[in-house]
Amino acid sequence: MTRYRSLTTLAALAVASLALAGCTDNTNADAASGGDGTIAVTSTADACTTSTDSAPGGALKFSVKNEGNQVTEFYLLAEDGLRIVGEVENIGPGLSRDLVVSAPEGKYITACKPGMVGDGIRADFTVSAPPAGQSVSADRAALQKTATTQYASYVKDQTEQLVAGTREFADAFSAGDTARAKELYANVRMHWERIEPVAESFGDLDPRLDLREADLEKGQEWTGWHRAEKDLWPPKTGYTAMTTAERTKIADQMVADTDDLNTRTRELGYTPDKLANGAKELLDEVATGKVTGEEEAWSHTDLWDFQANVDGARIAYEDLKPLLAENDKDLDQSLAKNFADVQSLLDQYKKGNGFAYYTELTQSQVKELGAAVDALAEPLSKLTAAVVN
Repeated sequence: MTRYRSLTTLAALAVASLALAGCTDNTNADAASGGDGTIAVTSTADACTTSTDSAPGGALKFSVKNEGNQVTEFYLLAEDGLRIVGEVENIGPGLSRDLVVSAPEGKYITACKPGMVGDGIRADFTVSAPPAGQSVSADRAALQKTATTQYASYVKDQTEQLVAGTREFADAFSAGDTARAKELYANVRMHWERIEPVAESFGDLDPRLDLREADLEKGQEWTGWHRAEKDLWPPKTGYTAMTTAERTKIADQMVADTDDLNTRTRELGYTPDKLANGAKELLDEVATGKVTGEEEAWSHTDLWDFQANVDGARIAYEDLKPLLAENDKDLDQSLAKNFADVQSLLDQYKKGNGFAYYTELTQSQVKELGAAVDALAEPLSKLTAAVVN
């Protein structure tokens, strides 16, 4: 979190379910179990079975049947497993729902979410080139709607995972299971950090959940993630550990505030300029708090936050990519290269399911990361103008 500031709430825009206005129908009869181009999906408690693992590009239709005993969801994800190309949710036991998405050539992931929690049951899915003479219309209004709908789905997914992770963390923290709480801390926070500009738009929730000790105002109560962080990684001297009652109070408020965040984000709408500006804000977060090591002052898990901020910025860019490719191919290529460069550097510090602690990096390595972020931030600052014009 940067130094607390009041932010204007994101402008409201109704986000409808994914529509493909202006798209050429290109469902593939060869891929369908019924021969009409539909890809059959069966979701159960422990499986997500598709009638094919590939289809030609264009408009794809998935027919999802829930044969489990829990409400489920179905997603088509980009290759990174984060960006949501399309989703259909709230499929009750015994029910079927259809998902129609526009998918260009590339690698994807299918996922069913029994119980609508977690990462889901995933499998690889490949989209080949569309048949000759068939293509997806580049109608700008349709592209804008697709971009904002995809981003709204991404925020929904991240807040749902944040809610589930926060509850698990809160249970461990309040129970005094310090080892488990420390294990969960950085990974759960990544869901917050990926959508930080959205979270920060709520001027009351942001400081309650993510305020750093250094930014406390006189008399202000300190709550949220960083209050818990200090108790999990306390200073060696001069610190009094929180009591069980104090931990429980902090944990309960974190859960309540995160539930509130989840509810409020469902009421928001998104526009291309908000996505682009949010991507730039996420890089600013890296430059002002993560590269400096100020964000996670006690745990030194800054690289988890760093990765999450880069993830969030990249998702917004990739959702806007069809709009950008129409207007400024050079900027598109520059952003793709610079995102790859930053990711290549971050990959050097991966350890198991996480990263090295920030205190393990040398000053030259920190400077190298800072330079890569600056190199990405410069073209990213041009994204808004490129997609709005």
